[in-house]
Amino acid sequence: FFAIGVFAQLVDGTLGMGYGATSTSFLLAYGVPPVVSSTAVHVSEMFTTGASALSHHRFGNINKKLVKHLLIPGVLGSITGAYLLADVINGDIIKPFIAVYMIVLAVIIIKKALKKSIVKKKTKKLGYLAVFGGFMDSVGGGGWGPIVTSTLLGRGRNPRYTIGSVNAAEFAISFASGITFMLFGGIHGWQVIIGLILGGVISAPLAAYLVNKIKRKPMMVAVGILIILLSLKTLSKLL
Repeated sequence: FFAIGVFAQLVDGTLGMGYGATSTSFLLAYGVPPVVSSTAVHVSEMFTTGASALSHHRFGNINKKLVKHLLIPGVLGSITGAYLLADVINGDIIKPFIAVYMIVLAVIIIKKALKKSIVKKKTKKLGYLAVFGGFMDSVGGGGWGPIVTSTLLGRGRNPRYTIGSVNAAEFAISFASGITFMLFGGIHGWQVIIGLILGGVISAPLAAYLVNKIKRKPMMVAVGILIILLSLKTLSKLL
């Protein structure tokens, strides 16, 4: 679990997305139940996204107006998703759907990596995008970055401010869903949570150092392929 935390944070820190998708894919493939994996990912993200938000603020990468548009709708979506997964939805029933959803996220990541020129377009309905991203992030254990960041970058927004602002908003989204999981589902799998937190916090500075050293496109394609393979492994186990 420590190793998963290290790797997931390295992916997220260098690409601006993928912590939830990477760690959830590994945890599901390892046999961890969906509600435990999603709780562990979001509780650990309460720490890792906080450190990320502070770092982006320090380097002036945050567009406050964009954060305001994403924050409240994203929190509402994440609370709804966390409540449903913790108290309403059967984790065993939803597991294959999460695996398929992870494959979709992986395809989004790969598509974004292979895009060449992006024409800037006006982004409309940011609130709806944030609600959907927050909801899917809670239910699926990941997706805020791939859904929200990819959509905004696909519309031609500045990568620096987009990644910084989406990461800053993600702290509130992770905090809201983490607290919701604790209230309605309790905390299970402490060893998973502690492993992810320690791995993520330790590798965060290394990820910040590597962000300008690693070529983003090959890394994104590799991560996308890895998530697809892990998700297919989960599906094959279920079938």
